[in-house]
Amino acid sequence: MSLLNLGLGELMALIAGVSGVLVALYLLDRSKRKQVVATLRFWTNAPTPEERKHRKRIQQPLSLLLQLLSMILLLLAIAQLRWGGQAGTERDHVLLLDTSAWMAARSGQNTLMDEARTLARSYVNSLPSSDRVMLVRADGLATPVTQYESNRKNLENAIANSKPSSAALRLDDAFEFAQHAQKLHGATNGEIVYIGPGRIADSDSMSPAIVNTRWLATKGSPENCGIRKMGLRRAPADAGIWEIFVAIKNYGARDCTAPLALQFGGAPAGSRVVTVKAGAEQEVTFNWKTRAAGWLEARFLTKDAFPLDDRAIVELPSQQPLRVLVYSAEPDLLKPVLAANPYVEAVFENPAKYDANAQAAVVILDHFAPPTPPKADSIWIEPPAAKSPIGTKATKSNAKLSQWHAENVLGAGLRTKGTIIDSTLTFNPQPNDLIVADSDGQAVILARPSSPKIAVFGFHPARTAMKYELATPLVFANFLRWMAPQLFRRWEVNAGSVGAISVPLEKGFDPASVRVLSEDPGIKNGAQLPFTIEGQTVKFFAGSPGIVRVLTSDREMVYSLTLPDVGEYLWKAPAAVRKGIPKWNETAVSATDLWMWFALAGGLGLLADWFLFGRGRGSRFLSNAASAARTSWRKAS
Repeated sequence: MSLLNLGLGELMALIAGVSGVLVALYLLDRSKRKQVVATLRFWTNAPTPEERKHRKRIQQPLSLLLQLLSMILLLLAIAQLRWGGQAGTERDHVLLLDTSAWMAARSGQNTLMDEARTLARSYVNSLPSSDRVMLVRADGLATPVTQYESNRKNLENAIANSKPSSAALRLDDAFEFAQHAQKLHGATNGEIVYIGPGRIADSDSMSPAIVNTRWLATKGSPENCGIRKMGLRRAPADAGIWEIFVAIKNYGARDCTAPLALQFGGAPAGSRVVTVKAGAEQEVTFNWKTRAAGWLEARFLTKDAFPLDDRAIVELPSQQPLRVLVYSAEPDLLKPVLAANPYVEAVFENPAKYDANAQAAVVILDHFAPPTPPKADSIWIEPPAAKSPIGTKATKSNAKLSQWHAENVLGAGLRTKGTIIDSTLTFNPQPNDLIVADSDGQAVILARPSSPKIAVFGFHPARTAMKYELATPLVFANFLRWMAPQLFRRWEVNAGSVGAISVPLEKGFDPASVRVLSEDPGIKNGAQLPFTIEGQTVKFFAGSPGIVRVLTSDREMVYSLTLPDVGEYLWKAPAAVRKGIPKWNETAVSATDLWMWFALAGGLGLLADWFLFGRGRGSRFLSNAASAARTSWRKAS
């Protein structure tokens, strides 16, 4: 016998309080009663009787006893007295339903998710009706679906609506959440039940502090071999070539051999037969030359139980070369300089054919000053002093190139010093101008961030000793990058899975330039994702499939998070973990609720007291019964 709603001390305190109030009411003096009359004219004041002290006594002890018994019965009904079982047999369980990406794998005619739903329903139906269950969907995150719920229909609906996600299972986090939920609710006698195959993301084990745990394992153990990730980047030597690598993981116990095929825009782009040993990972590389934008698809042509990781697809951006129009009477001097840059398409024209409206991203004027300046960004090499776009100071002979200004982007990476220049113009810089190089404090290479942008050389690098220096092509590359930064942005495209992502960056990057954007069609410039920078690594978390862009000053990394994240390890359950659907004798001893009978008896007792003793009904009833008995006796005699 047990009490569910109240403790024994609480029940006794309530009984004592109610009994005291009832006894006090029965001890009140009822001799003075209110009498309603027509008039006080014929009434006289009665003499005040002499007060006598006497011990009060209960006039209707049977009524008091009946009311006390009725109130005790009602309090027992409120306390929910139960016959059989033990105190606190109602238990609160946490059901961890595996909804990781691996649950979409097929096992026979059904998926692992179908099998897990069946096990979840069987477990819920095996519990006593008084037990409550919280359903939690466990994948990369532990997501509660219901509160502690005793309505079986609501639980079955929540189970039926559970579907596989794109993330791998993090079982430690799920158990930690379940334990916290039980402590917060005070449910220390319920079970934590995990339903799934036990394929986890990390090689961690369950915390030994978690007790009262059960594992309902799905029976299927499907073989699988699929694409783990895919990455692409431009080749350093040729901007038109994409270097492609595909990582294939074999999760099964047997070797896997199948062709890996590439398609770009629906057309075949490469194929290779790959053999991956059991439990191993293998990388396959391809080269594909294109400057056009389009969709690149990698497909691993295998027939296994988990087809979702057999296909990876990414979108390649277009890479159009920078059109540079060069007006020079000696084009051979600049051809080697511009040809060293794979991102540049140089077109050489005679100065006589100059056109200020010519279609070009950058115009280079070699020892030539046109009557009308170009409308595009321009680089002026040794212009006539009188027609220079930036004011000149003087012409300096045997000038020594003494300093490159690496504090701005135009002088970055330039180290050559001491080169003697036969003759050069020196310029008069304005406050906003960028000095690139000087000779004894006098600017000889200068840039003006106007619209359009202008850069000026006081000398021709290919006509001096500087033509043998590495600084010559580098300074031109810096100017072109400054004028068209989008062209020289380095692209990396990756196909991966959702979850925690770490992006390594190069040494010397600017932390202020880092942005992580989620490509959301409803937001114009994308949604900013929170991230952290640890050393040379940017870390962020993506909880749903989509495209995320990581931007720095000169680099853009695109992550197409469309591949499912399959756990690489199998959970090794401790020996204390119970398994299988519990039986009734494991869950609770059957008990009978008595509260409704106590409530009925208490109500009948109060009704009987009102009928027998309410406002003198009992005395009249007893006197009438006695008179009737005497009359019947006399007639009979």
